[in-house]
Amino acid sequence: MPAFQLDGVPLLSRSVIDRAEEIRGDAQALKEGWDQARLLRVNRRGQVRFDSGALVMEAAVKLSAEPSPAAVFLGVENGIHLWAVRDPELEGALTDLRALAGGSIDDRTAALLSTANALLNWHDKATFNGADGALTASSKAGWSRITESGYEEFPRIDPAVICLIHDGGERVLLARQHSWPKSLFSLLAGFVEAGESLERCVEREMREEVGLDVREISYLGSQPWPFPRSLMVGFAAVADPDQPLAFSDGEIAEAHWFTRAEVREALAVGDWSTQGDGQRLLLPGSISIARTIVESWAAIG
Repeated sequence: MPAFQLDGVPLLSRSVIDRAEEIRGDAQALKEGWDQARLLRVNRRGQVRFDSGALVMEAAVKLSAEPSPAAVFLGVENGIHLWAVRDPELEGALTDLRALAGGSIDDRTAALLSTANALLNWHDKATFNGADGALTASSKAGWSRITESGYEEFPRIDPAVICLIHDGGERVLLARQHSWPKSLFSLLAGFVEAGESLERCVEREMREEVGLDVREISYLGSQPWPFPRSLMVGFAAVADPDQPLAFSDGEIAEAHWFTRAEVREALAVGDWSTQGDGQRLLLPGSISIARTIVESWAAIG
């Protein structure tokens, strides 16, 4: 089989916003940019206002006269500073990243929502220092939190692997979790444990979830996954389709080997969010790196 690589960049990895790391700690630059800055309001469900095909962003000065410690700095676009803030009372026509990705979402919107949700979700859980319980305050425009004694913490990211298992030929293993629609199948994934490499995590998770021993593990790509604060690292691996499947950890309801032709047919009809009953195989939507990986594998040959 030809070398397996991703055909494109996963949706949430196509950031087009200048993150402007160099001015996060520059209070004067942030203050000067605040008058013209735009602000994205996000509720606790990750929902935002979206109107006429675009994110609704308001003048930041409506929130406060100067940069607010409650807001997080997302970056700079055409010289304009972009910020986000948690707004539990947000009202109006609301949507979220998952819903938008079910249709057509541009790279700018995906980047802004991914970063805003990841940062705000971390701040929601980081009010107190994990080492001694000391109260923390936002610093560096929301990119760190610091205690009164000067101890600084940075946004927490939880790495997870996601792996396409194939037989080296025309078949791929896809699995369904208990809570998913009956025809929705995807790749296997799991969080990296302490003291574990990404490759060893692939081996362990594949064995725990479906009982397969995998080999020829190869890296494909990665994408942020702000639900709530993960990084998905994509791999491919080869397994023996004759090895019995075993669902020992209880997360997987069923798994089956599908042919490349079956996967191509499923890709052609869309994704699970747009299809009704009657399809034998439904696949994840474009928001997930799983879709990019499956599409790339299906395109071989």
